[in-house]
Amino acid sequence: MAKALRSSKFSLTAEAIVADYRLAYSSRRASVIGRAEVLRGNATFGIFGDGKEVAQIAMAKTFRPGDWRAGYYRDQTFMWATRMSNVRDFFAQLYGNASLEAEPASGGRQMGNHFATRFLDDRGEFARSIDIPNSSADVSNVAGWMPRLVGLAYASKLYRENPQLKTVQDGFSVNGNEVAFGTIGDAATSEGLFWEAINAAGVLQIPMAMSVWDDGYGISVPITAETTKASISDALRGFMPDDRPGIDIHVVRGWDYAALIETYANAIDKVRREQKPALIHVTEMTQPQGHSTSGSHERYKSKERLRFENEYDCVARMRDWIIEFGVASESQLEGWEAADKEAVEAARDLAWDAFQSPIRAERDRAVAILRRVDMPEVAEITNSLDEAHKVTRSLVMSSASRALHQLRGIESPARTELAKFVAGYRRENEERYNSYLYSSSPDSPLNVAVVPAAYSEKSPIVDGRQILVRNFDANFARDPRIFVIGEDVGRLGDVNLVFEGLQAKYGELRLTDTGIREATILGQAIGSAMRGLRPICDIQYLDYFFYALETAADDLATLHWRTVGGQKAPVVIRTKGHRLVGIWHSGSPMSVLLNALQGIYVAVPRNMTQAAGFYNTLFQGDNPGVVIEVLNGYRLKERVPDNVGSFTVPLGVPEVLREGTDATVVTYGACCAIALDAAQTLESLGVSCEVIDVQTLNPFDVGHRLVRSLEKTHALILVDEDVPGGASAFMLQQILEVQQGWWHLDAAPRTLAASANRPAYGPDGDYFSKPNRETIVEAVYGVVRERQPWRFPALES
Repeated sequence: MAKALRSSKFSLTAEAIVADYRLAYSSRRASVIGRAEVLRGNATFGIFGDGKEVAQIAMAKTFRPGDWRAGYYRDQTFMWATRMSNVRDFFAQLYGNASLEAEPASGGRQMGNHFATRFLDDRGEFARSIDIPNSSADVSNVAGWMPRLVGLAYASKLYRENPQLKTVQDGFSVNGNEVAFGTIGDAATSEGLFWEAINAAGVLQIPMAMSVWDDGYGISVPITAETTKASISDALRGFMPDDRPGIDIHVVRGWDYAALIETYANAIDKVRREQKPALIHVTEMTQPQGHSTSGSHERYKSKERLRFENEYDCVARMRDWIIEFGVASESQLEGWEAADKEAVEAARDLAWDAFQSPIRAERDRAVAILRRVDMPEVAEITNSLDEAHKVTRSLVMSSASRALHQLRGIESPARTELAKFVAGYRRENEERYNSYLYSSSPDSPLNVAVVPAAYSEKSPIVDGRQILVRNFDANFARDPRIFVIGEDVGRLGDVNLVFEGLQAKYGELRLTDTGIREATILGQAIGSAMRGLRPICDIQYLDYFFYALETAADDLATLHWRTVGGQKAPVVIRTKGHRLVGIWHSGSPMSVLLNALQGIYVAVPRNMTQAAGFYNTLFQGDNPGVVIEVLNGYRLKERVPDNVGSFTVPLGVPEVLREGTDATVVTYGACCAIALDAAQTLESLGVSCEVIDVQTLNPFDVGHRLVRSLEKTHALILVDEDVPGGASAFMLQQILEVQQGWWHLDAAPRTLAASANRPAYGPDGDYFSKPNRETIVEAVYGVVRERQPWRFPALES
């Protein structure tokens, strides 16, 4: 035994080996019981880590406080071994328990086996991550966690190599010694995000340890149809170091306990010591229960494969190994197994009771109220609710609401009490399931003090880009945590020169050029922000933000919500769009961003001064935001505020650019200048037009400034460069429905958007594809003429 386990990094006693086996066995029993719970109807869906237990135990032995995990939904054994989770939490999440005390990872918002630790305190501030093991919050989308993994490792590189961070790393890093552990299934390595992240890790040379659990299938698709050479380690051989830096690759079988211990000990030691990435390809793994509870693997696996999985099951192999080397006898193992099986079942029972007990109490409150109603229709609803075996909050709410509907028009104490219960219960559950989409901490950007831009006679007039240069310069000098990564932001200073000269002043670790890989640029920012840094993710053009949209939408936008306020990543995304020339350099897909990025604020400044103010606000806040600069505005002249770097522009506060009485034009970004030009023409035609810049689409007009304009003008025209039914439709919904603006209109509201197609190249393509001065004039004039045709003759016969 001693010879088989001899390692320069570990010396395992018999007690430790037995403890490892018992953990693996308990995890397997939890998977089996979890599947049964789904089939029994106690849980909705199950996906488990069976077949991966032994490798995860070996990996866990190298995981230290301060390290980070970004993995996927089969890592339950690793999470238990590192004490970041436990079997009772496992069942609580399987049932969807919304109590953070019972299910701290997501408060029932995530499916089972989606892990997260809480690294924020009750005030939303960062805890000392160096003192605890850390798991970033899982996502279901395959390989979606890979960009973030790059960022978690990249933060270690910055903390180690950037001396400017020495004064701010307390609690977040110990000289960058932390390792970022990633896990993924072999089939998921086919995703582009995996390849982009692996390439980025090799280029950046960061302490990232990537484990691939290879069980030969991606649901029903065999590895031969997934990966070149049917082996991710073989396919990646070109990434291995030669006389140039690369990625170390290790291959080990998933059922070989001794070899796994040795491989992980050596691999992670080198990653930690040399700060270099490694990939551990764990082969010959099995999946005893198939992919998930949604189907049976007997349908697509051959008899030979099923026989292999039975013979090479890692838990069974470890058991045989323990007996063979005399670590423990079979009778001893049987005794421990019986005890562990009973313990897992007891944990399940406790988790089920903890899940159902508060809901049953809520049900009983509702039933007690309903019993006071003397009506046959209500009695039927009451009895059905009272007799339910599995009680859900939706059942309680639905039953109480349906009973209240039956009591319409009846005034009674019972109806009053029931109505109060329904209203209160709805509020409780809105908070329980829908809270924390945005930061509500004292550091929310919405709480940042408004500091107006200040000007004097000495304030110079410069190209708009120069305001951004000076503003970023001031922020870089103020806060060493701020850095920017992106294409051409370093040596060149951005293609529009908004960082000109700053890399020479602050160094390559503060302004860093990247490859063309938008998803992992954003991932670098997300992971770094989780570790206390303040990254700017620079996406060169808005049209290419689509490459990063999945990462932004599924990971960053949902992070705070899916952890019920337990995690955050205050990333600032900088990009530019709207009018220029060419199909892919003129994009304004605001409705895409608004719909996909709920959880991320969206600022659409009309000029570079407004953009600078938004950056200053977001740098002081803790909610992610995207700022979309106007592409054709960098060389337009603007006056530099005397307090550049410190003035702020509030989010969700529109600005009236021109007062008027006949019609309200609501717009943003590049359309502001065009709308003002149109308003001047309209004035010559006798129309007084009020022009309002919304400034941010999310949040949208938090003080309902726009409806006050409608109270005056009684006419509304919305102008934007998105497709018809896009951002203008969103703004219309906000103004008419949320702000009840329809009460004040004397004519139907009008939206003036771009064409459904992309704009053709050149100024003529732009003119005929997007709103212009003449189309705005005609739209506004038409609305006011509709109300007073005697005052406004037709513009065209």
